[in-house]
Amino acid sequence: MAGSPLVTLNSGQQMPQLGLGVYKVNQDIAVQLVQGALDIGYRRIDTAALYDNEAEVGAAIRKSGLAREEIFVTSKIWNDRHGYHEAKEAIQESVDRLNIGYVDMMLIHWPCPKQDKYVETWRAFEEALETGLVRGIGVSNFHANHLEKLIASANVVPAIDQVELHPQLAQTSLRHFNKQHGIHTEAWAPLGRARFMTHPLLVEIAESVGRSVAQVIIRWHLQLGNLVIPKSSNPHRLAENFNVFDFELTEHQMGLIATLNTETRIATNPDDMN
Repeated sequence: MAGSPLVTLNSGQQMPQLGLGVYKVNQDIAVQLVQGALDIGYRRIDTAALYDNEAEVGAAIRKSGLAREEIFVTSKIWNDRHGYHEAKEAIQESVDRLNIGYVDMMLIHWPCPKQDKYVETWRAFEEALETGLVRGIGVSNFHANHLEKLIASANVVPAIDQVELHPQLAQTSLRHFNKQHGIHTEAWAPLGRARFMTHPLLVEIAESVGRSVAQVIIRWHLQLGNLVIPKSSNPHRLAENFNVFDFELTEHQMGLIATLNTETRIATNPDDMN
C-alpha cells in the first residue's frame, strides 16, 4: 500500500497529508489501534489532551520499532488552559504524557473568543517552539477573524488550522484565507461522522470508481489539498481509509461533490465554544 504524500508546512516541516485521528479512542484499545495503523503505513497520529489517550499514543510509537522522526505527532491543549502560564504548563504536560521526546505539532484546540486569551496563549506556543519542546505550532477551529487577530501580534504564523470540514461544510472561504497566509487547512470529522455513507450521489461516484464512499470522500479532501485525519477503530476500515493513493476523482466528480456543500456544521461553531 502506497504511503501518504508529504506536504511542506510554513514551519519547514514535512507532514503526511493523510493521518489517523484518535478522538474518542478509549485507552484500552488506543495502543493496539495506533500500532495497527503504523503497521498499515500511517505515519501521522493526531491526539489531544482532551482525548485522554496521549500516553497510549506515545506507548504505541515507542513500541513500533520505527524511528521517532518517521512519525508525525500532533496534540492540542484544552480550553481551560488558555493564558501564557497555563498554556506553557499544558504544553509541557502533553509532551510528558506522550513521552516521545518532542511533539511535531501543538495546536490551540479552540480559540474560545469569549475568554479572549488566545493571543496570550500563542506566546507560550512560540516559546515552546524556540526551546524545541515542539517542532511546529498551529491552531484548531479558528475562523479567519480569529487568525487575523492572532497573526497581527504573532512572531510565528500558525502552520495549520484544523477545522470541521466535510462535503457539507467545505470551508471554502476559510481555505482561501488560509492559503493566502501560508496556513495549511486540516479537516477533522472529514467523513461527516458517517452522515454521508448512504448519500445517493456519493454512492454513485463510489460505485463508478470501484471504491467505498469513505474512500471517495478522503480522496476529495486530498485533491482539494486538505490535510485529513479520518478516525476508525475498525481494522478493516483503518486499512481502507489509507488505500486511497492509487485512484483519482475526475474534475466532473469533484464538481458533483462540491454541490453538497451547504456550509452547515454538525458540531459546535467556534464562536460558541467557551
